[in-house]
Amino acid sequence: MIKADVLVIGSGISGLSYAIKIAETLPDAQITIVTKSDEDESNTKYAQGGLAVVTDFSKDNFEKHIEDTMRAGDGENKRNVVEMVVKEGPHRFRELVEWGTRFDKEKDGDFKLGREGGHTENRIVHHKDITGFEIERALLETVNKLPNIEVLDHHYVIDLLTQHHVPGKELNHDNIHCYGAYILDQKNKKIKKITAKITLVATGGAGHVYKNTTNPIIATGDGIAFVHRARGKVSNMQYYQFHPTAMFSKRSGMLFLISEAVRGDGAKLRTKDGQPFMQKYDEREELASRDIVARAIDNEMKISGDDYVGLDCRHMDQEKFKEHFPNIYKKCLEEGIDPFEQLIPVVPACHYLMGGIDVDIDGQSSIKNLFAVGECTNSGLHGANRLASNSLLEGLVFGHEAAVKTVELLKQNEFNFNDLKAIPEWNQEGMKLMDEMVMVSYFRKQLQEMMSDLVGIVRSNSRLKIAQQKQREIYEAVTALYNNSILSPQLSELRNLVNVSYLIIKHSMEMKENKGAFFNKDLVK
Repeated sequence: MIKADVLVIGSGISGLSYAIKIAETLPDAQITIVTKSDEDESNTKYAQGGLAVVTDFSKDNFEKHIEDTMRAGDGENKRNVVEMVVKEGPHRFRELVEWGTRFDKEKDGDFKLGREGGHTENRIVHHKDITGFEIERALLETVNKLPNIEVLDHHYVIDLLTQHHVPGKELNHDNIHCYGAYILDQKNKKIKKITAKITLVATGGAGHVYKNTTNPIIATGDGIAFVHRARGKVSNMQYYQFHPTAMFSKRSGMLFLISEAVRGDGAKLRTKDGQPFMQKYDEREELASRDIVARAIDNEMKISGDDYVGLDCRHMDQEKFKEHFPNIYKKCLEEGIDPFEQLIPVVPACHYLMGGIDVDIDGQSSIKNLFAVGECTNSGLHGANRLASNSLLEGLVFGHEAAVKTVELLKQNEFNFNDLKAIPEWNQEGMKLMDEMVMVSYFRKQLQEMMSDLVGIVRSNSRLKIAQQKQREIYEAVTALYNNSILSPQLSELRNLVNVSYLIIKHSMEMKENKGAFFNKDLVK
């Protein structure tokens, strides 16, 4: 058994910034970060566009950013949360710079500011088109200098340690405590108990519940699933944002994202035969919010029967494009596309989950001593649809608020670990080793196909009813497989994706009106 004061699950912007804050404030506190892949592998690493924050107060202000966020979220946001995040943004941004993050600057030293869909001003700070990669680099360098932080890579969290695991314990759903987690050490193939006074879930999204996503392969909804299994409160899972412009591919899996900033700089959407169409859907055209643009593209593809639409960059300043979007330009060339001669083929792809683990303004979940930050949460910031580049901002601000509250709790030191003594070690007696992964792959593909076909950008009552039935069949088969097999990360991820699909379908069926990223054609009045 490993003991820590704080257990951080996930190594993106949320988990790393939270850990740094606590480690610097409490040098005697032991912080353990576990991540299921390499330490730098996270959703943060793949964020292209940047960080939305008010820095130019001569043209921009907090109220504009607040209203843009509320408008994108279709008014489903919590205004007090939006105000806190937007107003705290500049302070947290300066800390990122102090930790060594290099954002692009103009010749006069001011930060270069981009603009993306839904924003009324230029306010996106960025590092070329690999902002997340640069932030991850700077945060990891800072983490690795702090002696009271230990990073355990290739450690996969199976389940949280709660009273659920105490034999014969009567469970009070309003008084659940978290004591850490069961964790699979993938290198040594051993399951450990890691206990902690405070646990933070910062596991990112669940994009691989769908066939095509911009998310890395690690985004399997782990945190949401194991909090749901521990009877923590999870909500708003019907709100899944599909990014309008992922590069089209005939292969399933992670698609390359064409950042919204490209449209912010002037790229236009066209049908395959070159006709503009966004003027038919919104007066903001290409700079409308993501839900509107994604549904417009989806509709045009249904009308034409085409597999994709085109993103037209041919009229754009070539040198500026290459400077701002070097990796997008490189990827286009690798795929045989010259963006200054041809349309870039794009399709909407599953991108960002607005719902998740319910948290308060300090990042505390409904389970005692369990915090959650970032895409795995329903914080109230995004409402029904996230405003572009507000996700990195959320991770920073809520990481800070959660760290402040954690320090306060650690100083009070009022932790009761009586139930922990009765929680057993992981027992896999009677389980058998899976001799092939074909069953896991089969059910994962089935689930992704079902979710993409029936619970995608546009939903309907009949599709959701069929999806509910199919999901139940997959759930029963995967549960039987899980209960009789020695655990692997692949099997556990499948189990988590099945849990997440259940929540998305359930919450979709409960909706009575269309809001933001959620659209059911049977609810159109």
